[in-house]
Amino acid sequence: MDRRIKIRHLQALAEIVRQGSLKAAARHLFLTQPAISRTLTELEDIAGAQLLKRGRGGVSLTPEGEFFHGYAQRSLSALEEGLAGIHDAGREGAMRLHVGALPSVAARLMPEAVAELSRLAPRMRLTIADGAHGHLTALLRAGDLDLVIGRLGDPATMQGLSFTQLYLEDVAVVVRPGHPILSDPDLRRVQDFPVIYPPPSAAIRPFVERLLIANGMTRPARRIETVSGAFGRVHVRQSDAVWFISSGVVAREVADGRLVRLPIATGLTEGPIGLMVQADSADSPAREIFAQAVGRALRRLGLC
Repeated sequence: MDRRIKIRHLQALAEIVRQGSLKAAARHLFLTQPAISRTLTELEDIAGAQLLKRGRGGVSLTPEGEFFHGYAQRSLSALEEGLAGIHDAGREGAMRLHVGALPSVAARLMPEAVAELSRLAPRMRLTIADGAHGHLTALLRAGDLDLVIGRLGDPATMQGLSFTQLYLEDVAVVVRPGHPILSDPDLRRVQDFPVIYPPPSAAIRPFVERLLIANGMTRPARRIETVSGAFGRVHVRQSDAVWFISSGVVAREVADGRLVRLPIATGLTEGPIGLMVQADSADSPAREIFAQAVGRALRRLGLC
């Protein structure tokens, strides 16, 4: 951007158009008429085009002015929203945000994002709900959530929603340390053990089924269908169950050795994790600040 453009140039143009005359705009901005005329001339010189036509009936925008005026208005509005956001971020309870997160996001990304958010907006009141993709997107459409972080779903489940990709995540196949399958970690041997398997409503179900088909396998007969992280963590450690679950859900347990990930190729299960909002919803300072916190968290985790 041309560094000669100042906020006073944008304010002058916006106010002249709003008031319909230089004289009224000057009075509203506490300037003299020659001063606001000079400011407008400076802006036109920088733009290299006439922005306003002056006549007996007042002023009107030229085609170039009409084009530029829209950007000037949006720039001033963005600055006002930014300043309001800073003000609200410092007031207890002034900023509220209701966030939905898939279990893998809740376990891996959200703790880091909340830590970053506490530095950016320590007084923001945050509510976090986790659950399956269909449940969270339904709450988002109903207006009970401001945004959701989760997997990109089938087109039918994404109608009316806007999706911004954050990172890619695959499905992990995990067992307890010392599990018999670790002596020969072949995916086809999973059929010999009880399996914790994603239910039809889970966003990862199609990816898991694609993995099985690619390996010439059918859906396991002995399976418990759930994406409950609380159940899976306990049951897998206490049994010979094999767990198909988003890698983010068990990232910490795998890192500290409480669970073991089978060394098998799971590239076919990789899918985008992103931020979802209602397609027609207006952005807000709270959402902007939260997105910044998520970006910082992703960099800390090495996910982007």
